[in-house]
Amino acid sequence: MELYQVRAFLAVAEELHFGRAAERLHMAQPPLSRMIKSLERELGARLFDRTTRSVRLTAAGDALVVPARAVLESIETAERAVRSAGRGETGRVRIGFAGASSHLLIAALGQLVRERHPGIEMVLRSNTYSHAALRGVIDGNLDLSIARWRTRPEGIAYRAVAEEHFVLVVPTGHRLAGQRRVAMADCRDEPFVTLPHDPGSRARDVLMELAATAGFAPMIAQTAPDTWTSLALVAAGVGIALTYDTAVANVVQTGIVMIPLAEGRDPTYQYLAWRTDDGNPALAAVLAASEVALPTPELPADD
Repeated sequence: MELYQVRAFLAVAEELHFGRAAERLHMAQPPLSRMIKSLERELGARLFDRTTRSVRLTAAGDALVVPARAVLESIETAERAVRSAGRGETGRVRIGFAGASSHLLIAALGQLVRERHPGIEMVLRSNTYSHAALRGVIDGNLDLSIARWRTRPEGIAYRAVAEEHFVLVVPTGHRLAGQRRVAMADCRDEPFVTLPHDPGSRARDVLMELAATAGFAPMIAQTAPDTWTSLALVAAGVGIALTYDTAVANVVQTGIVMIPLAEGRDPTYQYLAWRTDDGNPALAAVLAASEVALPTPELPADD
């Protein structure tokens, strides 16, 4: 059965009059009659009893009405879905982000998207550190990421969404806990808790660079899978940690003290990143919502 045959059959079945059905379909009556006869031949059953005065459904025709309507409803549902997706009203946006430092950003964006675009599904992929997040966007495995970088990759559009600073986190009662600011040289003999090197954690890279500038190689006491675990290990006295103030602010952990770092007091930024050639209407809707949920912080003139 072709879709036009289904529409023709339902028009006649509902009108029980070929003339009115033809008008409804904006066609002449003879082609409609031929269409119904052709459908009956294909199905091997008479669908209507016709006389000069009346048209009635046969048992076979009556049995076809419900499934024929279901076919049309399915087609109409599919057409609506396509139109909605094309307007960015429905769809899916895959977002990669690292962890604690991004949670408030993700929560704010997710809430506004749900309010404005309830048909858009946000697929969240946490513990996706900057290198992996950017690679996922470039490769098309992610639509959007919250990431940090020093050099922006080609083909990536971006917007800053959060300002942050590096800090040291030490256990309560630690010898440095009462300091207003700590220099990396003061940490020469301290054990450190870090995130893994493999995911491309920028905080770990910065720790290595600052320590090298201060003339020592940091002693890694423990590698933690995420920020929550690393701060719990700090509270337990395993070591100290270099991390972002935004990460500490998003974690509830007793027994730790956050101290500003003397080096590198210039702010760093978290960015929303997406492919410049991504034409996904749902992504465009999410990016528009992000302008409200995650306003751009004031940036230095050369950023």
